[in-house]
Amino acid sequence: MADPARSRAEEKFAKLRPNEDDAIKARDKAHKELMDKTARLKALRMAKEAADKETAAQAKTEKAEKAAAKAKAKNA
Repeated sequence: MADPARSRAEEKFAKLRPNEDDAIKARDKAHKELMDKTARLKALRMAKEAADKETAAQAKTEKAEKAAAKAKAKNA
C-alpha cells in the first residue's frame, strides 16, 4: 500500500518541476544575454585601444617628422 504522504509529496514535486524548467531557461537566457553584452563591450574596448594605439603612433611619427624638418632647416 502506497504511503499517502509520499504520494502527496510526489504530486507537489511533479507540479514544481515545470516551474523549475522555466527558471532554468530564464537563468540560461539571462546568462547568454550577459555573455553577449560582455563580448560586445570587449570588442568595442579592443577597437578603441587599437584606434588609440594607431593615433599615438601617428602622433609620434608626425612629431619625429617635424623634429627632422626643424633640424634640417637649422642645418641649411
